[in-house]
Amino acid sequence: GDCFPCSQERCPMMGHYADRFPAKMKRVNQKYFLNTAADPPFATWRQKVFIKLSGVKKMRGDINLVFHDTKGNTKEYEIARGALSQDQFYTKYLDVEINPKETKKIEFLWNKTIFTLLWARLGAEIVHIIHGEDGHR
Repeated sequence: GDCFPCSQERCPMMGHYADRFPAKMKRVNQKYFLNTAADPPFATWRQKVFIKLSGVKKMRGDINLVFHDTKGNTKEYEIARGALSQDQFYTKYLDVEINPKETKKIEFLWNKTIFTLLWARLGAEIVHIIHGEDGHR
């Protein structure tokens, strides 16, 4: 996640388009890493998520995002767990298994711990999602 978004020379691609990155190809023992999904077609799309919470000042629980695509598929991803505060931004890099071009909606979920007061509510004041190197939101 530290190299997102990619440097000026863009993210190096493996395989057929590797010749577009000649500086990377000249390195000896160059390491390449590839994140894959668990299910076919095994593709993932790197996304950077920023969330600012609203509601109770501090509470314990977890926040998740659920991605829904146009075909009815869903995938849920944990963003934060433990002590949550409305004063903080939560940032997470996700390798999402749903193509951003086919994303129908993104659902915000939060779960409070058993010992949290019944009236305590938490929501998202801001949710920004940046898709890969093209910078779409």
